[in-house]
Amino acid sequence: MYKYLLCWRYVRTRWIALASIISVTLGVATLIVVNSVMAGFSTEMRDRLHAILADIKIDSRTMNGFPDPEEKIALIRENLGDKVAAMTPTVEIVGMVSYQFMGEWITTPVQVIGIDPEGRARVGRFAEHLMDPEKRAYPSFDLGAKATEHRRKVYAARQNLSSEAPALSPETIQDTNPFSEASATPLQESSPVTGRAQANAPTFLSDFDSDSGNSALIEPDALQNSDPFDSFGQEDSSVNSWDLADDTSSYDPAAPQTMRIILGHLLVNYRHQDAKGNAREISMVRPGDDVKLTLPTAGQPPKPVYDNATVVDYFKSNMSEYDAHFAFVPLKELQYLRGMVDPETGTRYATSIQIKLHDYADAPMVVSELKKIFPSSQFAVHTWEQQQGPLLAAVDIESSILNVLLFLIIAVAGFGILAIFYMIVVEKTRDIGILKAIGASSRGVMGIFLSYGLSLGMIGSGLGMTMGLLFVHYINEIEWLVSQITGHKVFDERIYYFSTIPTLVNPFTVAWIVGGALLIAVASSILPARRAARLNPVEALRYDQ
Repeated sequence: MYKYLLCWRYVRTRWIALASIISVTLGVATLIVVNSVMAGFSTEMRDRLHAILADIKIDSRTMNGFPDPEEKIALIRENLGDKVAAMTPTVEIVGMVSYQFMGEWITTPVQVIGIDPEGRARVGRFAEHLMDPEKRAYPSFDLGAKATEHRRKVYAARQNLSSEAPALSPETIQDTNPFSEASATPLQESSPVTGRAQANAPTFLSDFDSDSGNSALIEPDALQNSDPFDSFGQEDSSVNSWDLADDTSSYDPAAPQTMRIILGHLLVNYRHQDAKGNAREISMVRPGDDVKLTLPTAGQPPKPVYDNATVVDYFKSNMSEYDAHFAFVPLKELQYLRGMVDPETGTRYATSIQIKLHDYADAPMVVSELKKIFPSSQFAVHTWEQQQGPLLAAVDIESSILNVLLFLIIAVAGFGILAIFYMIVVEKTRDIGILKAIGASSRGVMGIFLSYGLSLGMIGSGLGMTMGLLFVHYINEIEWLVSQITGHKVFDERIYYFSTIPTLVNPFTVAWIVGGALLIAVASSILPARRAARLNPVEALRYDQ
């Protein structure tokens, strides 16, 4: 019992021990907070990535794609039918989207993805990221009611605008949600595009022949215009891949284009801060507006082809890599536009097949089987984790490095405990000699200092665990308070694309952090404890400080 009484006395009376306790407390608390936040970020990011991407993807190694994707899908079902839940073909190609805002043309590169909306929704959580509530339940490229209303109001407003109308500015643009009730402010100043017949499709680039004479090709001379698309919609077939309707008098000029597009949210939206410091979201293009879509054709060499497309919705995954670069269009329209439909056989081409599994644990086996079916010289087969391997690896490496660096805080506390204990042993040499003289064993003396180290570790790690868990629980409130005090947004959702700081407390992680702190504290006390236990009682009694 005397061991614990002496241990408790040292803890209470020696203020130098407080430094070690504080070090352990801060180290444990910091490790818990950092691990919880990193785990929250990693989990949220993985969940968002997996929601966007299918479990497995089969990619063509050429932008021309491969013929008859339905045949490939049937082959996969024949070999792996019990493992596969859903499949859908896609066409993915790099293109450009152009639109007018405040009288200026803006062109941005995009990853254009041709999809069947229902098929895409079956292989992933595509519909969850659509901003129009109507399309989340029933994903499609149909123009919603609010977008249709906006389009007609814009067209009517343009009919009444004079050429001297003042240009729009961010301060005059009404905010913000295009699906709210007050969402009819015209944002574009470009003229409405002439409608096209839906039945007439562009000519297939036969065998991907560059000399096939596709009428959708942009001639070099046309690129010299201030608006490279100003001839679009005219009856000049040399620059228009679609024939105009025979009876244009019956065509509604406010009707949407045949080509529809779902744009990544960050492609056409930005945060604007007014003079008062109030930030709001500005939409440069709203659902119901038209944009210009430019793509390379299939074939060698690729040639530019363009089309007008009506925006039907935004895609918002809160992953900037995708929201700022993705644009979705109807699969069949994209195949026609790029010349990926054989006019003789009707065979369509695709660049990839998206696969969803019943159980993702089967992914390694399924990938292995698919690689046997599809030659590696023509196809690349990978899981969504393999697609995002560098990003996920970077997050894991960053988390590991942070853990190592932060654990050094506790190691520093351990060295502090070591130094403190050596000082105590020297200072209490006579007391140790007295204890041994009255019958205390070497093991008992050693137990005093080991218990002392354990006590410091328990108190420090206990306080650190409590502090860390409380900090994690109220981290968003703390972030708000710090932002109010400093006047600077600590966690800016415009950068991180999270409305709140994500956290995930793993009990196992908390346990090994606390256990590691205790281990360091006890290990740091071993050497001083052994020195005290080996003291000769006679020499200890003669010791004079």
